[in-house]
Amino acid sequence: MSQPWIEGRFEENVITTTVEQAINWARQASIWPLTFGLACCAIEMMAAGASRYDMDRFGAGAFRATPRQADLMIVAGTVTYKMASRVRRLYNMMPDPKFVIAMGACTVGGGPYFKYGYHVVKGVDLVVPVDVYVPGCPPRPEALLEGLMRIQDKIKGHRIARVAGQAIGKKVEDELPVPHHSGYVAPQIDVTPVFDHQKITG
Repeated sequence: MSQPWIEGRFEENVITTTVEQAINWARQASIWPLTFGLACCAIEMMAAGASRYDMDRFGAGAFRATPRQADLMIVAGTVTYKMASRVRRLYNMMPDPKFVIAMGACTVGGGPYFKYGYHVVKGVDLVVPVDVYVPGCPPRPEALLEGLMRIQDKIKGHRIARVAGQAIGKKVEDELPVPHHSGYVAPQIDVTPVFDHQKITG
């Protein structure tokens, strides 16, 4: 269980925290996505960055026009084999630490092109490592904002502390968050099943 990033408050205007948690807090509130869209999902990404949904509320509204200044790649749209090498090149140009959101069914697993689309990559995770998957065709802007918050959770659990007694470069393992929106409903235990709930009465 992770501790709150503000650990103590002694008097007015004085708080204590760790350097690690302060750096993670600053990083998660200043994500710079790459200005990068491939197909129709990019329209939903633009809507998420526009005034109605306002991605800037999460500190991620400064879309950068160069991968040298970006730390989040939102792959929004169909990735063809011809475009895959360019996607990889842009990813390699981004400075570490960097993150990737796979947005949309085509990006996640090929979408409607999965069976007969000989030109479409069957998931962008074959090209770049993906941190968060946002399914849908296309996913709504709220879904992209949910994916952005999961990226922020991942940044929040990043550890820079070194393992005590170990060589330099051996750091503490990151605290990967357990997603609280899993999509599964917890079943009730020892409940008599309902059989006639679809019968028309009256």
